[in-house]
Amino acid sequence: MSSSTVKEIDYFHADPETVRKACRAGHIVNHTAGMATGYIQANLVMLPASLAADFHEFCQKNPRPCPLVGMSAPGQYTVPELGQDLDLRTDVPRYHVWKDGKMVDEVTDIRHYWQDDLVTFALGCSFSFENVMTACKVPLRHIQTGRTVPVYRTNIECTPVGPFAGPVVVSMRPFTSANIIRSVQISNEIPLAHGAPIHVGFPHEIGIADVMKPDYGEATDIMANELPVFWACGVTPQAVLAASKAEFAITHAPGAMLVTDIPIKNYDEILKKYSGDILS
Repeated sequence: MSSSTVKEIDYFHADPETVRKACRAGHIVNHTAGMATGYIQANLVMLPASLAADFHEFCQKNPRPCPLVGMSAPGQYTVPELGQDLDLRTDVPRYHVWKDGKMVDEVTDIRHYWQDDLVTFALGCSFSFENVMTACKVPLRHIQTGRTVPVYRTNIECTPVGPFAGPVVVSMRPFTSANIIRSVQISNEIPLAHGAPIHVGFPHEIGIADVMKPDYGEATDIMANELPVFWACGVTPQAVLAASKAEFAITHAPGAMLVTDIPIKNYDEILKKYSGDILS
């Protein structure tokens, strides 16, 4: 069958299991932005069980960058509360492998790195509220241009716990004034996806020297009538792993998320509430 006769999958409206199976089969190898609207996407952190209690407390004390949506038992790679027919070792497009605080490998399958004592933490992702914004006609330039959202380390410090300490990491999206209001309203409704922004405007106030040079992801143009808006980001644990020099860990690659079966709470009501004009 020729490629022209193959029906392209509409991943925006796809169910989470379809997206996970596509990742597992190697059909999705980049970012998961704009996929499975209405469901929570998750950042992943996999750590030896000896570090799990401290990292769990770290998430509790830093809920904006690390909103905990699920946690496995040691060695467990199927977590029914996160999704049916789910394998944490294969169902993310790309993974980063860390040793002594340094990223040493990027792979699409971590089965050969898997250890029986690994505990997986699933942390909510801003891609979840992005899908709601898209459905409410709030434009997202990085999606429109096919880029990965720009992400930056800041001068804001996380609350440290045990060996875990480091900077809060933020993602940025540029908006006009009206769309800033909408983006705040929508994201504030979804605390499992980091909630409302933590900063609007001058990047240098949070330690970002050049907004066109992100630490992760790809730069996004900011137009003359727009301001940059910054959300706490689930890449924060990767900056913390680097700062803390954790002996071994596995994470998702930035932008390459686990799409869970967890629905966004009140999704239909949020769409109805914020689909109109600001003054309508």
